[in-house]
Amino acid sequence: MTDKHYRWVIVAAGGLLGCIAIGAMFCLPVFLQIIARDTGWSVTGISSAMTIGFLAMAVGSIAWGNLSDRLGPRPVVLAGSVLLALSLGLASLSTSLPAFQLVFGLMVGTATAAIMAPMMACVTGWFDTHRSLAVSLVSAGMGMAPMTVAPFAAWLVTITDWRSAMQVIAALAAAVMIPTALFVRRAPALEPATARPASNSPASAATDTPAACDGAASDMSLAQVVRSPQFIILCLTSFFCCATHSGPIFHTVSYAVTCGIPMIAAVSIYSIEGLSGMGGRIAFGLLGDRFGAKQVLVLGLLAQAFGALAYVFAGGLGSFYAVAALFGFIYAGVMPLYAVIARENFPLKMMGTVIGGTSMAGSLGMATGPLAGGLIYDALASYMWLYIGSFAIGLCAFLIAMTFKPMARRETAMAVA
Repeated sequence: MTDKHYRWVIVAAGGLLGCIAIGAMFCLPVFLQIIARDTGWSVTGISSAMTIGFLAMAVGSIAWGNLSDRLGPRPVVLAGSVLLALSLGLASLSTSLPAFQLVFGLMVGTATAAIMAPMMACVTGWFDTHRSLAVSLVSAGMGMAPMTVAPFAAWLVTITDWRSAMQVIAALAAAVMIPTALFVRRAPALEPATARPASNSPASAATDTPAACDGAASDMSLAQVVRSPQFIILCLTSFFCCATHSGPIFHTVSYAVTCGIPMIAAVSIYSIEGLSGMGGRIAFGLLGDRFGAKQVLVLGLLAQAFGALAYVFAGGLGSFYAVAALFGFIYAGVMPLYAVIARENFPLKMMGTVIGGTSMAGSLGMATGPLAGGLIYDALASYMWLYIGSFAIGLCAFLIAMTFKPMARRETAMAVA
């Protein structure tokens, strides 16, 4: 199979791996109330496992990303797949809250980080054209989790206990992810010249020429990259963007239940959000290719802030569906654009580290929502201020993104000189 065609295999593999990984981690919101009733643990305590998971993702993203730059994505993604299945199985056996927080939070978060940043970096290296669309399709695969793994988890806990349900998801992760990881390959432009067949075809030139694939001067040092205003602003934007939608994503099922909506129907709200998010990822990807990723990101961040605020006015199932469709379309749509902007501004050979850095910032932002939402609910018995706070944070993300100025090639060359 030629590189031109195999790059779509990479897209499919990335989408499938991300779907299972994200779905496994986000089965916790589905199990949240059930675990609390079964164990007597507090909602805040259980939610903290998710916060720990995002913190582990933050550290793991840049570590796994840097490792993928050195070793290639396949061994990293394979290790993450094995670790995810193992950690889910161990988490299901936890008999104390600290043990559950440590195993689910630390191990599942670290394993998920081994999939996200390395796969995004891998895909960006395979595409010189239709890059936004390709990254968005991988993200769309990840967005399938609320429509596949979450309903599956909800169904499992109707026929068995949460521990057995988590063990089934662990087995599913092992059976699907480990074989899929074997299809992952490093981008041809990063392979040694002797390892790539020579080709004069346009398709080969588009993927095999390092210069064609670098968004910036290839001899930029890592220190110059991480000190650049572009990298710092991108990381700050990612942090505030993810902090905006973290709480609404994690607590919406519980919020709907407190509004009198049955559990299965509440999980369906999550699924609507995911279904709409798939459309958002593809739409924003197409818009990014046409109008520029930065411009589309800025407008999307502003819309995301108002989407989070709209949850304050939701009450019945119909209104939850409407808000979830809007919010899911927007927040899911903006997320792939960070990888595209990174690819346009930084060296391909450091893409795992750069995307790992932005993912680290995003994971830190995601870590704020579960804990903050749990504290707000435990203190006020209401989620209203969670969504108002998310709106304010979303406006911050929009204002920070407005300051981003793409790195011109001549500026990069001057920085290296």
